[in-house]
Amino acid sequence: MNQLPKTYDPKQVEKKIYDMWEKNGCFKGEIDPDKKPFSIVMPPPNVTGQLHMGHALDATLQDILTRYKRMQGYAALWLPGVDHAGIATQIKVEEVLRKEEGKTRYDLGREKFLERVWDWKNQYGNRIVEQQKSMGVSCDWSRSRFTMDEVCARSVRENFCDLYEKGLIYKGSRIINWCPHCRTALSDAEVEYKDIPGSFWYIRYPVEDSDEEFIIATTRPETMLGDTGVAVNPEDERYKHLVGKNAILPLVGRRLPIVADDYVELGFGTGAVKMTPCHDPNDYEVGLRHNLEQIQCIPGGAGLSREDRALQSQRRHLLPLRHRGRAPHQPPVVCQNEAPGQGRHRRREGRAHQVRARALYEDLPQLDGERPRLVHLPPALVGPPDPRLVLRRLRPHH
Repeated sequence: MNQLPKTYDPKQVEKKIYDMWEKNGCFKGEIDPDKKPFSIVMPPPNVTGQLHMGHALDATLQDILTRYKRMQGYAALWLPGVDHAGIATQIKVEEVLRKEEGKTRYDLGREKFLERVWDWKNQYGNRIVEQQKSMGVSCDWSRSRFTMDEVCARSVRENFCDLYEKGLIYKGSRIINWCPHCRTALSDAEVEYKDIPGSFWYIRYPVEDSDEEFIIATTRPETMLGDTGVAVNPEDERYKHLVGKNAILPLVGRRLPIVADDYVELGFGTGAVKMTPCHDPNDYEVGLRHNLEQIQCIPGGAGLSREDRALQSQRRHLLPLRHRGRAPHQPPVVCQNEAPGQGRHRRREGRAHQVRARALYEDLPQLDGERPRLVHLPPALVGPPDPRLVLRRLRPHH
């Protein structure tokens, strides 16, 4: 070249330099008794596609720290890896199957579908690594890990058993986010709320041994078969005389304790709220405070549908949506005190409740074969619930 090009072309320069760094082991993290150790474990990016600007920023900061410590004389190690991102990866693979072959994972079966997932990982996991190298990151690629490789899996098993033996893992009933489309549990981070038009349903709940009745306004009548209480605001003069009595659940005849709780907003709706602890996070917390029974009713619901349209008036409400796929989710309680599918049982606190419906449980082993998921571990492994530990969820106004 007789002159410098007008614009910088990284392809002509940077790959050669990076290849030289790798060939000469510039990024290898080696134990040196004469040097202080310094290490960073890369938060593994998901193998669901390509890197984005957030990854670039995160990697830049880690690279700066690692290179700085290396130049200071530390035995520096930046450990790279990629994450399986099980649910997100499954959705991506299912989308490809549906669009390109018109099939579902059930058409392939467990083993064949897992092969497709691994193919996806090998394709996009390697793409992510190449993208990181093109940014010049100073990782020790000889130590690269995948969250489902045998080394990581063994580490998880050993740590899980260690925590169990120390008594730091216990089992209890907790409300979860359930995606009916993916048929799996979701973390709170994967749920977004969207304000959508909805309906109020007005249902009469008679008061036991009385001519009085509650008019309950709800956006989710399909959960009424799981109602175990009625809550009113303690300052609501209309209902003070009924606190401590029982309402009767229509269709079923179940006695529902009437409780006073400041969760109920004065002036909203009719001022009386049906409590379904297994199907709403706020109801779950109210149920814990007032020792309400926990009864699972979805799926099943005696034929009731979310799309049913009786007893309605229009309003807007927040609908929890699946972060990927935008499917509305259901929040059932996962009851872990006995192995799944064993019907009704009694908790140590003396409250009877029902394990999740068998139809829902039977969906879970689709990808796991005969090995149930973590939330369904048998009590012999996980142990009984610890009554000293109660995890609370803050209400929105807190």
